[in-house]
Amino acid sequence: MKRPFRALFKLSAAARKGSLSTAVALQRLALAATPKSKRAKRKPKALAKPRPVARAAPRPAAGSFVDGHFTGPQGTMDYKLYTPLGSTRRTLPLVVMLHGCTQSAGDFAAGTGMNAVADELGFLVLYPQQSASANFARCWNWHRPGDQKRGAGEPALVAALTRHVIDLCQAHPDRVYVAGLSAGGAAAAIIGAAYPDLYGAVGVHSGLARGEIGTLSAAMSAMRHGVAPGVAGAKTSRPPPTIVFHGDQDNIVHPSNAGGFLLHLQRSSATPLLSRAEQGRSPGGRAYTRTLYRHGATDVRLEDWTVHGGGHGWSGGRAFASCTDPAGPDASRAIARFLLARRRPTPKGISRV
Repeated sequence: MKRPFRALFKLSAAARKGSLSTAVALQRLALAATPKSKRAKRKPKALAKPRPVARAAPRPAAGSFVDGHFTGPQGTMDYKLYTPLGSTRRTLPLVVMLHGCTQSAGDFAAGTGMNAVADELGFLVLYPQQSASANFARCWNWHRPGDQKRGAGEPALVAALTRHVIDLCQAHPDRVYVAGLSAGGAAAAIIGAAYPDLYGAVGVHSGLARGEIGTLSAAMSAMRHGVAPGVAGAKTSRPPPTIVFHGDQDNIVHPSNAGGFLLHLQRSSATPLLSRAEQGRSPGGRAYTRTLYRHGATDVRLEDWTVHGGGHGWSGGRAFASCTDPAGPDASRAIARFLLARRRPTPKGISRV
């Protein structure tokens, strides 16, 4: 109402004249004109927005061979990832494969034929790829002190990539393994020993045991002549279960380097080792000696394959790829079976760095 005081004046006059009806009407009019006390208007509560549900990226389709790029605090790395044929609902083991010098992830996968073995036995295969900027020949830098320990360099980067793929593919965390050829084999031995809480077993083809090598010149000497027993056995921590392949005619990495794995095992425990050797011949005509070293009746800690007449190449590999020995026994199947037969123990007091 625009003139509340005039209305009140009329109300008073009407009351004096006894006009009750007029007074009541004016009273109502005055009450309507009286300003209401200011109260903060309550805004209706907005409905809480549902929080977005974090959804894990789907595992790559069965039978797919995809390219990937990983970036983390440890660095960046390209890789290829194979998901085997079969049910995508299974929790699958994971085998990490480290290529040799001058190779790519794709070349290494083609040469080893490991994807076909993965279809047969049911496991994921991760192929990290070394960059030319890290090493001009794409070798893993296993000879450098900064790449020989937990929490640093290439071991930390490969371990971080491995964990990324475990999460991506919902892989079995207690059935993860690492293997490699030549420089990749030497790197696999280092990485497997540095991360026993991640990798349950190791495969090394034409590589070297971890040791006290800290320079490129020392690495070249070991490759040409082998490692002195005192150096190869200097570290006494218990090595992970390991399978080793080596050709006895290897002119790139001296065959005596295969003995370094046995020296490590012997010096890691006072328990005597039991051994059993068997002879065989591959379908391609190569003779071989397979020796098992174990503690007790069933605890095989080292499986050593000597391929007689074999050179520096993946035994039983495919001829159209680099660095293979098609005539040799099937290293891919033997390595996969050895690895998959083991589960990672749960060590105490080891941080996930």
